[in-house]
Amino acid sequence: MFGKGKQLIGLDIGTSAVKVVALREQMKGYALQALGYEPLPPEVIVDGAIMDSAIVVDAIQKIVKDQKIRRKNVALSVSGHSVIVKKITLPKMSQEELDESIHWEAEQYIPFDIDDVNIDFHILEDQDMGGNEMEVILVAVKKDKVNDYTNLVRQAGLTPLVVDVDGFAISNQFEINYGFDSERVVALIDIGAGVMNINIMQGRQHMLYRDISIGGNQFTDALQKELNVSYQQAEGIKRGEAVDGISKEAADDIVNSVAEDLSHEIQRSFDYFKATTSTSGIDQIVLTGGCSKLRNSEIASFLSDRLGVEVIVGNPLRNITYNQKKFDPVLIEEIAPMCAVAVGLALRRG
Repeated sequence: MFGKGKQLIGLDIGTSAVKVVALREQMKGYALQALGYEPLPPEVIVDGAIMDSAIVVDAIQKIVKDQKIRRKNVALSVSGHSVIVKKITLPKMSQEELDESIHWEAEQYIPFDIDDVNIDFHILEDQDMGGNEMEVILVAVKKDKVNDYTNLVRQAGLTPLVVDVDGFAISNQFEINYGFDSERVVALIDIGAGVMNINIMQGRQHMLYRDISIGGNQFTDALQKELNVSYQQAEGIKRGEAVDGISKEAADDIVNSVAEDLSHEIQRSFDYFKATTSTSGIDQIVLTGGCSKLRNSEIASFLSDRLGVEVIVGNPLRNITYNQKKFDPVLIEEIAPMCAVAVGLALRRG
């Protein structure tokens, strides 16, 4: 999960949409070759579980055809309650020794049967633990989750070469677009329709990783229920569009109520981070995902007020060049924040 080889297609199978990104490496940086976004109907993916694989396969194939993508090798990622990411402290040992003992070491940290998960790890080389200890990022993903998603990719006529974790893909794209500063602590928060990824970084080091089952669907559900509107109308209101008979004030009250719950979940993660590290706090939040566009990005200022931290809406295509004759700049600006995972995956090598 954590390479040199051919560049891969970045494929993000999200709760509400499939996103595909293909990049071309240049002398300096990257250029956009393909960018596809295909919405999925509600209930096709629920809590990360694929309810209707045929619809998802069709969406992937449509993007590949529309974007004239010839590559076949894919990097995809997973998130949610089937994914465990922990930073653990172990006795100092070599990579080879850890390869031999990781399953035994992992058992005490993973709430699943060890035979039911795929395990990977990354030794944090530049962490000065002193003495005889080292820090390791441990990743465990349930095998059935990986199998479900890789089988889906194969059904679409593609080859899954890399399975990553959403949060790591997000940190990949952040590095090429904004760079890391070892003195700053940045919270990369991607809020999709069904899952919120929180990845707290100090420089390149992953300090805390959490997937929380809250996202854009909670806003849509609340708006539908409280305002008695259709799914499509609720989605429009969520984005800041006017709907006949619905006052902005009424919509704002509902959106703000759900956003309050969202901010509490983020604050809980921040409190845990502060309690378990010697770091004083979070310097900046970089927001991506569909919810970053909530009410015309008002969510950024809302969270900044509640959490007392600077919040910006990240642009995963900030340092990626593209042909404006091929890609509409207005469309790029509109969907870029939703493509953080797909861009991060497209940076992987197979």
